[in-house]
Amino acid sequence: MDDRIDGVTDGPIDDTPLGRVLPLPPAPDGIELRHLRAFVAVAEELNFGRAASRLYLSQPALSRQIRSLERLVGCDLLRRSTHGVELTLAGDALLDRARTLLHGVDDAVAATQAVGGELAGRLARIWEPVRHLTATDGDLQELRNATEQLLSQFPPPPEVTLRSANTGGVPSFLLAPDPGLPPTMLYFHGGGYVMGSAFGYRGLAGALAMAAEACVVVPEYRLAPEHPFPAAVEDSVAALRGLLAAHPAGHVAVGGDSAGSALAIAACLAQREAGGPQPAGLLLASPWTDLAFESPSFTAAEARDPWMSGPRLRRSAGLYLGDADPHDPRASPVHADLRGLPPMLVQVGGDEVLLDDAVRLADRARAAGVPVELEVAPGMWHVWHLFAPRLPEGQAAIDRAGAWLRALPGWA
Repeated sequence: MDDRIDGVTDGPIDDTPLGRVLPLPPAPDGIELRHLRAFVAVAEELNFGRAASRLYLSQPALSRQIRSLERLVGCDLLRRSTHGVELTLAGDALLDRARTLLHGVDDAVAATQAVGGELAGRLARIWEPVRHLTATDGDLQELRNATEQLLSQFPPPPEVTLRSANTGGVPSFLLAPDPGLPPTMLYFHGGGYVMGSAFGYRGLAGALAMAAEACVVVPEYRLAPEHPFPAAVEDSVAALRGLLAAHPAGHVAVGGDSAGSALAIAACLAQREAGGPQPAGLLLASPWTDLAFESPSFTAAEARDPWMSGPRLRRSAGLYLGDADPHDPRASPVHADLRGLPPMLVQVGGDEVLLDDAVRLADRARAAGVPVELEVAPGMWHVWHLFAPRLPEGQAAIDRAGAWLRALPGWA
């Protein structure tokens, strides 16, 4: 049978009656995005009250929008009863298409705002309290509080579950799109060794869990100056060994951002020195690999990175290291012997002060025979991944990281 009707093609038609979707003339131009958002919310919640709260609408207003949409398309999309709400066959046919359309519109608007500078302005306002406290050498606890407040504005995707765990004696949070997934990704949060938290990083870790289709473990390692070097390294080693004790090494990947990247590498180095197996891969975002500050971009990119600054890094390094040698490979892995480490994906922003920390690490890893993929994101700053819910480039980097993880041989 020809699947064209009046010149409109809708692809192959299933021979079964219920799978048969006949193309019809388009609905009137009166359909608005708010109608589709209302329908998708109700279809996903199957509850008018929850959908109304999600859209910040009253239930009567939500019901009117659904009724308007049904009139415009000429059929019932929802079946309402005293027991709840169900999708009709027509509603089921519309749901995925409406989601795709709304997602495309949202992406287009976000991309336009990014190009126009609107998103950069919004993000600058969000991180201004952190920048101010850093520039004025503010109280460390105030800086920690401001950082947690910033991170709280980027929650994990709603599909992700969050639960607490103990990983090798280190308190941790587990995030997964499916609570039945075994933990296979160990991720160390950033924060210059003096701030940040596993709970604060649930947004980035949750987005990574979705992209990698995996359960991500975020350890709550000890922070300086209360617990100076090498306390954080000891916790990272314990967490990795705890995870490897429960799962085959080939099914475990390790990663982190900024200071967390260095902890991920330090844990793998300790595993190598102990003669243990290596994990499947290392994911490193904006890695801070040289606490001696010998990378040229540390000063060259100072003015272009709106999120990270030299004074902030130097202050954090001093609080963390104390009298320890900044060239110690456990603190500065760019000075380590990297032979035998697992494949690496290194992501770094083209405008960040730590650009050359990442480049130097990648060069040394390649020279040591480690497979390395280095991705430099033009115009991006330190750990732009954090702002993924409002920054298309951030989500793109997370999606790329997830694809890389899924492609690791034998992982998960």
